[in-house]
Amino acid sequence: MILLTGGLGYLGSHMAAQIIQQGQDVVLVDNLSNSTIDVLARLFNLTGKTIPFVQADVRDRASLEQIFSRYPITQVVHFAGSKSVNESIQQPLDYYDNNVGGLISLLYAMKGSQVKTLVFSSTAAIYGEPEILPIPESSRQAPTTPYGRSKQICEQVLQDLYRAEQGWRIAVLRYFNPAGAHPSGIIGEVPNGIPNNLVPYIAQVARGERPYLQVFGDDYNTVDGTGVRDFIHVQDLIEGHTKALSWLATQTQAFEILNLGRGEGISVKQMLDAFSKTVGRELPFRIMARREGDSASVYADASHAAGLLNWRATKTVDEMAIDTWRFYENSFL
Repeated sequence: MILLTGGLGYLGSHMAAQIIQQGQDVVLVDNLSNSTIDVLARLFNLTGKTIPFVQADVRDRASLEQIFSRYPITQVVHFAGSKSVNESIQQPLDYYDNNVGGLISLLYAMKGSQVKTLVFSSTAAIYGEPEILPIPESSRQAPTTPYGRSKQICEQVLQDLYRAEQGWRIAVLRYFNPAGAHPSGIIGEVPNGIPNNLVPYIAQVARGERPYLQVFGDDYNTVDGTGVRDFIHVQDLIEGHTKALSWLATQTQAFEILNLGRGEGISVKQMLDAFSKTVGRELPFRIMARREGDSASVYADASHAAGLLNWRATKTVDEMAIDTWRFYENSFL
């Protein structure tokens, strides 16, 4: 059985669906701080399975210990954590408490149950301003926000634990920019409040919930002057997790860091154009001043994941737009 922390969130729910469709068992833990309980019903509609769910915070070690004693867990995917770059600047203590404290609590619970296989959600924010493009895993780490630094600390905790104790099998996956939704249209990204990510913001503009997209800067040295990021379809990202779990299961002990991205940049304007094409009309936007700390271009060297896991992102920008819009148009609210 696989434990998914943050299991009702954007990535956790897609991972749950994938695991169940592969015939494996899963248990979900979530504190509902950035998710809603109705995702559980959506997952039942999608999979036809009643999925065990525990509402708990990963910082609550006693609750985690009860979960490990109740369920025959053999592997863990740790999605739970705070992820807003801007919010982390305003609330740094919360981010260190939730991201670093949550991981340490989880690791203690895993140790107590002798469960030593973990896939950890990390981030490209660890790199900061890129030195080279595409960005390899060996690139300099210079995170510019508490969010990025909290994930950097988490990675160091995991490295130190791996060096200190035998038998740990750990894959650290550095995400670039997840986007899209399940092709069924049943589950997708439902951010609380104003979206921090580009794609759900565009979808809300398309639904008329927001008047226009704010584009921060159109004078970068990029294909069209807008910022370039490595957007990766959530289904491709989740496939990377399942392959990481499969690979870890073949190892006696392991510690690997892998970028998960498409390996090419997509500009803000290109993503907006893909959405406009999908919905059949031009979507409004306004050019704003650059945001402090934003890079012109950020995209991955994902060759390590290709070599080790035989994994590559295959879904296109158009598919990200189409699947997101299907979710928002047919299933959301």
